[in-house]
This record gives sequence, C-alpha cells and structure tokens, in this order.
Amino acid sequence: MKKKKLLAIATTLTAASVVLSGCVQRTSSGKPYGFVYDHMAVPTQHFLVWLSNLMGGSLGWAIILLTFVVRLILMPVMLKQSRNATIQQEKISHLKPLMDDIAKRQQAAQTDAEKMAISQELMSLYRDNGISMTGGIGCLPLLIQMPIFAALYAAIQYSPELSKSYFYGINLGHSSIILTILSFAAYALQGWISMLGMPKEQRKQMQMMMFMSPVMITVMTFVSPAGLGLYFFVGGVFACIQTLIINAMRPKIKQQIAEELKKTPPKKVVLPKKPAPSKADVAKKHAKANRNAGKQRKRK
Repeated sequence: MKKKKLLAIATTLTAASVVLSGCVQRTSSGKPYGFVYDHMAVPTQHFLVWLSNLMGGSLGWAIILLTFVVRLILMPVMLKQSRNATIQQEKISHLKPLMDDIAKRQQAAQTDAEKMAISQELMSLYRDNGISMTGGIGCLPLLIQMPIFAALYAAIQYSPELSKSYFYGINLGHSSIILTILSFAAYALQGWISMLGMPKEQRKQMQMMMFMSPVMITVMTFVSPAGLGLYFFVGGVFACIQTLIINAMRPKIKQQIAEELKKTPPKKVVLPKKPAPSKADVAKKHAKANRNAGKQRKRK
C-alpha cells in the first residue's frame, strides 16, 4: 500500500514537471506561444496585474490572495480526503492483530501458491472491512492545482512586468532560497502535526511519506520562480491549518469507529480450502505419470 502511494506521488510530480517546463514554446524571435501560454498564462498575467492594482501594486500580495481563494475552494475536498484517511487509519489500528497474523503466515509461506492465497486473504480482509488499499489518500487536490501551477509559472516566467516584480526584497521572477526554506518548513511542520494525531503503530509506516512531501515541494520551489514558491509556501500554511482541523476531529472519528466496530466486529477472512483429491483422482494422476514415463523410456 505504501509503495502505491509513493508511486502515485512520484507520477504526479513527474507530470507537474512536464507541464511546467515543456508546454510553452518560442518563435525564432523569442516570443512565447502555445496553448498554456495563450489560454492560461496571458489571462493569469492580466488577472494578477488587475489584482495587484487592488492590493496597492503588490504582485506578491496578489499571489497570496489568489492562493487563499484557491485553497479555500479546495479545502472541503481536502478535508474530506483527510477525514477518509483518518477513518482508514483508525480501522487499520483495530485490524492490526489480524494483519499481524497474516504477515507472520506470509513470511512462513514456502510456496508461491501459499503466498498468493495469503495475499488474497489480506485483500479480502481490507475489502470486507471497508478499507481502501490506498489508505483513503488521493492526488485529486494536487491534480486540480496543476493547471494553476502551469499558469502561474508561465505568467511569471514570460511576462517582463511580472518577472521583474519584487516582494519584500525577493525577485518573484527568479528562484528564492528564502521561500524554498520557508516552503520546506511549512510542509515539514504539516507532516509533524499529522504524525501527532496518528496511532503509534502507524507512525513508522508513514514516516517516509511525511519526509517525501516536504522534499518534493522544496525541489519544485527551488527550480521555480519565487512567485510560484510563494504559492507553495502559503499553500503549506493552509495545509498546517487543515491538519490541525483534522486532529481536532480525530477523537470524534475514533469514537465513531469504535462504536461501529463494537456493533460489527472486524471480520476475519477464511478462504475456502480446496477439497482433498479423491483416491480415484490420485490413481489417475499416478497412471498418467507412469504412461509418460513409459513413453520417455521408449524414445530412449
């Protein structure tokens, strides 16, 4: 399950890098063009300039306001996903004895058939107890934001007016080590906060996930204009607030899951055993083996 999450995040990051870096082309004279530039970057340029005029001419505050609106719109979706993930974590903590038993038998299995049967048992345990193999976490919020990443990146990168803007001494058209550090700190704090409310037995399993998210954001902030880095940093602050809300909801979720499992205890999966072969089947198998052996002797 953890590998699937890491693969999904890596795939999303790769897709984001392709969108940000390869969707704007230039003519021989250096003028940018293409779908992303014409239909996303240019409208974003005009919108940010208009918004910055309302904010006293500050492009930085215009980006912060844009981030605030986008994250506020996405917050219900993100809170729902976080709540689903929390429910999955609580269910898994109650199923841990059954999962540990399956893990021990998986290690003791000697044949591929036995390992496959035990793997099917684990999948059935998840399915019958309403647990998602992905842990309830999806990439939808990140995918929704990808067009915004691309539009902001192209708008700042290819607009002379925007690329030369400053925000508290930071050139928004160039990468900023300050915003890179702040973005890393925001997402590392979000990961730490989320670990506080997580069951102890699951913290070790999620440490890699909590480490990867800040690192990926740091890399994307470092290679992007500071205007996009500002978007990432403010988004990280929102992520911390969202995690605090989920942590406040966790006791109620934990109580709800406990009551549900008290009414319907976790189902231990017992796969149907294959019936033992009859004496007639065994005799046929031996007879077939003897015939094959006789044919091989004749060929020699």
